[in-house]
Amino acid sequence: MQTNTTYTSFVAVGDSFTEGMSDALPDGGYRGWADLLAARLAARTPGFRYANLAVRGKLIGQIVDEQTGPAAAMGADLVTLVGGGNDVLRPKCDIGRVCGLLEEAAERLAPSCKQLVLMRSPGRRGPVMERFHPRMDRLFSFVDELAARHDAIVVDLYASEAVGDPRMWADDRLHLNAEGHRRVAEAVWQALGHEPEEDWDAPLPPAVRPGWLARRTSDARFAREHLGPWIARRVTGRSSGDGRAPKRGELLPYEG
Repeated sequence: MQTNTTYTSFVAVGDSFTEGMSDALPDGGYRGWADLLAARLAARTPGFRYANLAVRGKLIGQIVDEQTGPAAAMGADLVTLVGGGNDVLRPKCDIGRVCGLLEEAAERLAPSCKQLVLMRSPGRRGPVMERFHPRMDRLFSFVDELAARHDAIVVDLYASEAVGDPRMWADDRLHLNAEGHRRVAEAVWQALGHEPEEDWDAPLPPAVRPGWLARRTSDARFAREHLGPWIARRVTGRSSGDGRAPKRGELLPYEG
């Protein structure tokens, strides 16, 4: 991997993880690791351009159909591709098809840029995620194969105990909070060969386990505010990203 490469443009492709949920901004929007990374790259390069085509709720097939063509046409120096996570979490998932579509996405994007970045995306530690580990392990093994084939960088967040810690995740238990996104931005920054500004994988202090009542109250709120609506969308075939445009749909000069 080359180090100290100057990137003049960056396109982010993916779903809610790359859109930036749940790193909330005062205006109700989201920032996220990709915006944080773009800000740091822009500080080094005058005229730096950035686009973020990621949209929450997108499956890998939708990412291929809706994002990879426009992203490839932009011809950016740097492209990040993270997808398949929403597919893996569905009750029925053809992981072979997911891998095939991810391969299609990488084949479209890799020739269009100087550097393609893939990820072994993070997972919140806990009993719920354990049932999905076999699928995720297979998906991430394929990500490694794709990286070797396309000379891509892989950022391994899945293996991080720190990023997987529940304290790095929002109340919906599905998206990283502001600190989680900040650590991901640092991880990608370092993977691109830049000098570390901190240890993104530094362990958290020992957690203080909440009492029984606090845990049950938290579980009830989670079920009411997040799990219930998620199930309702699955049953009705809807997605949180339906009708939503990317927050940065054009490759334009970055302004923080």
